[in-house]
Amino acid sequence: MDNLGPIRTEIDQLDRQIVEILNQRLGLAAEIGKLKRSAGGQIYVPEREDAVLRKVAALNQGPMREAALTAIYREVMSAAIALEKPLLIAYLGPEATNTHAAAMKKFGASVDYHAMATIGDLFTAVEKGEADYAVIPIENSTEGSVRETLDSFVESDVKIAAQIYIEITHALISNSPLDQITAVYSKDQALAQCRHWLTRHLPHAQLIDAPSTARAVQIAKETPGAAAVSSELSAQFYGVPVVTRNIQDKADNTTRFFVIGKKPSGPVGGGRDMSSFIVSLGDEAAAHSGALLKMLMPLAERGINLSKIESRPSKKRPWDYYFFLDVTGHFEDASMKEALVELKRICPMVKWLGSYPAVN
Repeated sequence: MDNLGPIRTEIDQLDRQIVEILNQRLGLAAEIGKLKRSAGGQIYVPEREDAVLRKVAALNQGPMREAALTAIYREVMSAAIALEKPLLIAYLGPEATNTHAAAMKKFGASVDYHAMATIGDLFTAVEKGEADYAVIPIENSTEGSVRETLDSFVESDVKIAAQIYIEITHALISNSPLDQITAVYSKDQALAQCRHWLTRHLPHAQLIDAPSTARAVQIAKETPGAAAVSSELSAQFYGVPVVTRNIQDKADNTTRFFVIGKKPSGPVGGGRDMSSFIVSLGDEAAAHSGALLKMLMPLAERGINLSKIESRPSKKRPWDYYFFLDVTGHFEDASMKEALVELKRICPMVKWLGSYPAVN
């Protein structure tokens, strides 16, 4: 094993250089922070984050995997943000929820986090300046959109600044063995994502909605015969045994999250931007067949791709709906501005929710 010595010496030298270079980089980031603060600029800039991650991925020649390099650079940028200005990121709590994991994936370990009880609380925290940003679940690949999030956007003036995708795996967590479990707690979406497994293995157990997957683990810890559907991370965090792993009904179970703040992201360009809107047809929908197609034509005629459309009751009068749209492109694009001018002639309400990088 004598031949390990020279290699370890070389590693030690490289570690020293890496630490020196990282501190140089963070020092420059601190200088940028001073300039941003004096000019009243944003500390967290999603389009710059996107550009840096793409740049370092292009520079990577291996053997490090791109995902590993991205994770490292996210922590570097997290440390840089903390030097520029302390950021407070709110998320749907308590600790160790999937939303907490999504927030950590986006902002790293160097910023401050605050758990909140409801999605409505997250919107309010950003609106009142109690948090710089909040991370909220928007949709799941298996169960669709989170209704509370969609409804909150109708009344709120916050803007979407970024998006995050994370793969969701669920575990059955309990202090009781499987044959003694009589109640299963979790967030409604998590229960729905494991519906078939729960029906097969716990057909007589009561399924009970909890405010969050992590709160469900806390209940399971305190209640004999109770179990939770949550992540293994939350089981470890709260010290409750995992009874069964990977109980989600579909293997490709992914949840999309939004980062909301007071300002949206600037344009990334190169076809890598997305924008979200709320549109109401009002009396047009009831009076004319083809009203929905008419609403979409200003986008289609300008090559703006519609990636998502979903309706929600307006709750103002029967059979009146809002439509939530995700489209390619940035709000500042000339073609988008042209489409919106025409769209506003057709629709009584066109509300821009934000523009953000298309991938996280």
